[in-house]
Amino acid sequence: MIKESLYYAKILLFGEYGIIEDAMGLSIPYSQYQAQFSFEDKQSEAAIKSNGHLQKYLVYLQDLAQKQELPVGLNLEQFAAEVAEGMYFDSSIPQGFGVGSSGALVAAVYDRYAQVKINANDQLTGDQIAELKGILGKLEAYFHGRSSGMDPLICYLKIPILIDNKKDLGTVILPAEKAGAGAIFLLNTGEPGETQPLVNLFLERLKQEGFRNMIRTEFKKYNDECIHSFLQGDVKPLFKSLRKLSQLALDNFKPMIPDLFHQLWKQGIDSRAYYLKLCGSGGGGYILGFTQDYEKASKLLKDHKLEVIYRF
Repeated sequence: MIKESLYYAKILLFGEYGIIEDAMGLSIPYSQYQAQFSFEDKQSEAAIKSNGHLQKYLVYLQDLAQKQELPVGLNLEQFAAEVAEGMYFDSSIPQGFGVGSSGALVAAVYDRYAQVKINANDQLTGDQIAELKGILGKLEAYFHGRSSGMDPLICYLKIPILIDNKKDLGTVILPAEKAGAGAIFLLNTGEPGETQPLVNLFLERLKQEGFRNMIRTEFKKYNDECIHSFLQGDVKPLFKSLRKLSQLALDNFKPMIPDLFHQLWKQGIDSRAYYLKLCGSGGGGYILGFTQDYEKASKLLKDHKLEVIYRF
């Protein structure tokens, strides 16, 4: 067994898609799901499958190294030797659910194999965090075609990160949880989503002036207001902005919302009992929910699996 760090899942509370166009983002680690490199004497089917995925990722990294396009020096000889010995990524993070399964793997690869690395335990400056985000984004591009680097950044640092724009990043302290009626929760759609096709669709739609203007004005405005209100613990303005953000998502991101959940999404807005938003790129996986009365919301959503991640 490798003595190895644990890497947590992540949840992007606010900023999905918008951070591509300089909206703010707020991402937090989620320790309910964890992952680490491991060996086992008698390999399970899951371990063999994971080892195969690592072999393919290793080939990708070796190709980048050959082209001199690796964003950081990695000890690929050690990586190759350990993969050959049967190393696998032992992960409880669900894949395709928007909670950072590939981000955790990239964080683990960087942490284990980077020859000169930015240490997660150091007091990092905004510039160092931005540099780290850029490196990790290039390493994660294998999985999604294009990556902001946010997911592996959160998985690596294991602390909440506030993105003020693409280059202005910093750590942030969340308001303390309270045993109140309100909650942020995950709603399980039961099906994984695929990030790359949806990101490509979003980038294609950005070429339309109307859609691009909506993202840069309305979406950015309500998204950023949500972050400010949440960090200040101001529940009333938070839910006012959330309602508008949820409606914008329903109007403009339908391909990212599974068809079976369109009505559920609208029910929350109409009843004001809860508001739903994308968790990551969407298309399946988890949907994020916000409510001031979790008991009421859970009754309306009784046919669905919910998981509370934050109480207030």
